[in-house]
Formats: sequence, structure tokens, C-alpha cells
Amino acid sequence: MKHFEANFDGLVGPTHNYAGLSFGNVASQSNAALTSNPKDAAKQGLKKAKALADMGMVQGMLAPQERPDLHTLRRIGFSGTDAEVLQKAAQQAPALLQACCSASSMWTANAATVSPSADTRDGKLHFTPANLVDKLHRSIEPSTTGNILKAIFADSRHFHHHEHLPEHPSFGDEGAANHTRLCSDYGRAGVEVFVYGRAVTSQDMPAPKKYPARQTLEASQAVARLHQLEDDNTVFMQQNPDVIDQGVFHNDVIAVGNQNVLFYHEQAFLHTQEKLAEIQRKMDTDMHFIEVPTAKVGVQDAVKSYLFNTQIITLPNGEMAIIAPTDCEENAAVHAYLTELVTFNTPIKKVHYFDVKQSMQNGGGPACLRLRVAMNEAELAAVNPNVMMNDALFSRLNQWVDKHYRDRLTIADLADPQLLVESRTALDELTQIMKLGSVYQFQR
Repeated sequence: MKHFEANFDGLVGPTHNYAGLSFGNVASQSNAALTSNPKDAAKQGLKKAKALADMGMVQGMLAPQERPDLHTLRRIGFSGTDAEVLQKAAQQAPALLQACCSASSMWTANAATVSPSADTRDGKLHFTPANLVDKLHRSIEPSTTGNILKAIFADSRHFHHHEHLPEHPSFGDEGAANHTRLCSDYGRAGVEVFVYGRAVTSQDMPAPKKYPARQTLEASQAVARLHQLEDDNTVFMQQNPDVIDQGVFHNDVIAVGNQNVLFYHEQAFLHTQEKLAEIQRKMDTDMHFIEVPTAKVGVQDAVKSYLFNTQIITLPNGEMAIIAPTDCEENAAVHAYLTELVTFNTPIKKVHYFDVKQSMQNGGGPACLRLRVAMNEAELAAVNPNVMMNDALFSRLNQWVDKHYRDRLTIADLADPQLLVESRTALDELTQIMKLGSVYQFQR
């Protein structure tokens, strides 16, 4: 039976905007209040996803969430008609309205943590939606995320869905953005690396001073238990608090892995050599640990370009390639490093650059836009086929975007009742295109 890693990219929603909601995410904060282009954002994401499918990768799409989120606004005391709720929120609590309009579910690396059947005791593919408790605009996503995942991976013979962790800071969970699976082959048991920023139960552990550490050790350990992982195929590593304070809000901003390759910055982790030795000891194949020295690429260049928020994929010919944002090509130090990297004696042989600037300006690169799911043929056959990228779906979704999306959106536009109508109309049609059923709990 064949095994492979599929990528499920987030489809950018109609309310894509630059509200600067993510404290600790330098790009998000520095581009706050810019005018966004939801249509371009969605098309940039679709173009990247289609290009990977054309390379021979298994590629799916995840639907956006309903925004503005009127349910949450009503829960926190705004009443009246939909238009009145939006108007009152805009006047009385504009920051809350902006949080309830965020299109951040596009970054599906935060959607969930996924453990393939090769790693789990029950031989099923496990999903746990991230609770994302550190940020209000993301904390309203998990229930709908779970519904979307269940609509796509519905067959209980193959897929095991868990509820998101308790919504408490002790269990702050940011999903696959802090999780990397390493393996010799996608169908063999691998090593799942969980990276955390802090441990609630340890008072003397190093911690960042400026920005929050969003992922807790306790959350990572809970997900590992839920997914029925063994000690032999898990490693828990602490992120360097100094780089968190430099804008590295998730591990996937400073490290990325694929099969037997771990690509990381010199300053990414604490106790680096000890933890790399543990990974190698638990792997059934030799690892390629590719450390990028600060002398060649500083942390600020890595954050600005999202050198590590790239995808490393294994092509059908067995070679690996990096899927990078054009920002990496435009950064002299980063471009020079990547040009040199493909000449090294590692499996990485090519770099492909993609324009995802609409996402980048809000703090998410190619790796943020995708959720990785290692599967076998039987599991893929059980996936909802209407979400899988091909020529027909690419054409249909581009037409859908052209029909429903604006090409200009400001923060002031978020209170426009017509934007709510447009978003709901678009998502109603999307559920029919992707055969998702009633995934939007609050859609009217």
C-alpha cells in the first residue's frame, strides 16, 4: 500500500483584513490598518495549492470560517438585528469586532495536530483541533474547525477525532505549528516532535520576557496521550525564549522538518544537541540536521523572510524541495543561503518561490497555510473527494472567489452589514461545492 503526506491548505476567507490582532507576530502588528485584498489573497493561496498538486503532491483545501462571527458578538452582549449588532460593536468595542471578523483560520497549520495511523496504538489517524486560547480572534475557531475536519475525514474506521483541549492557559495549544513529524517513510512509525514555549508546572524554566509563549508543555503532552503515542516516538523540545521575544511566535517560524530532514535556525531551541541526539536515537534512519548559523542568516532576516515558514515536500521522484515565499528570494542573505543549500549533500535539491504576500503581511507564510496529513491509500480513499485539488476544483474555486470576494477591504468595512451578507452567501455556496454539510453552526 502506498503512503504519502497530503497538504490541506486553508482557503482564505472573504473578510481577510489587516487588523494587527496578533501580539508577538511582528508582521501582523507592523502591517496593521493596511488595506487588504481578499480576492488576491484567496487566489494566491489557490495558485500555490494547485502548483503543488501539479508537482504530483496530494493536495486538499480546508474551508474558511463564517465571519463576522455574530454568535460571539451576541454572547458578549451585543443585541438587535445583525446590522445593529455590527454597528454597536463598531461603536462600543471596535477591537472585539475586529477579532470577530478575522480570517485567521486560513492558517491551517494552527487548525489541529495530526498523528498518522503508523504512529498510533489503535492504527487510526488522529486529529485534535487546537484551542488557540492565547488570542481571542483565534480562540473562537476550534469548534468549527472540528466540524470541518469531521466533514472531510468522516469515516470512523480510519479517523479518530478528539475535542480540543480545555480552554485554559495551562493547555495553550497552537496545533501543528509547534509539531513536526519525522520518519524514514510516511508509512513507517516516526518520531513526533512537540515544541513548547513554557511549562505551567515548572516555575524555574526559562521564559520569554516580551512576547507570550503560546504553546505549553502540558498541552503537547495531552495531545500525545490522546493520540495514543508511545515514548519511543515522541520528543518534547523547548523553544528558545530569546527568539520568541524576537517575533518567533510559533516553532514553524524558526524550524521545519520532513521525513529525515530537520531544518532549523541555530537559535531555535534550548538544549539543542541533547534533543537532536534523542531524535536520532528514536529514528530508524539517519537524520539530516540542517542548522542555519546566525552568521549566515540572522533571526530578524529569518522572521522577516519566513525562511523556516516554508514547506519541505518530497516529490514523486524522491527528491525534496522547499516551497518558499518570494520574500525569501527578495532577502539577499536568505536567497544566498537557499541557493547554497541545494548544493549541500542533503535530500533538498530545489527551491520553488511563490507569491503569498497577502498572507505574509498578516504574518503567515506557506507553512502556515497548510495542515499536513500523512496517509495511506485506504485513508485517502475515505477522504471527502470534493475538497481535493484538481483542475476542476481549481477552476470552480477561482470562479467562486471572483463572484463573492472584494478586492479592497479596510478595517472600517468590517462593520458593513453587506459584508456579512456577502460572506454568508459565499460560504453557503462553498458548502455545496465542497459537500461539507452543516459545518457552520452559526450560519443563518
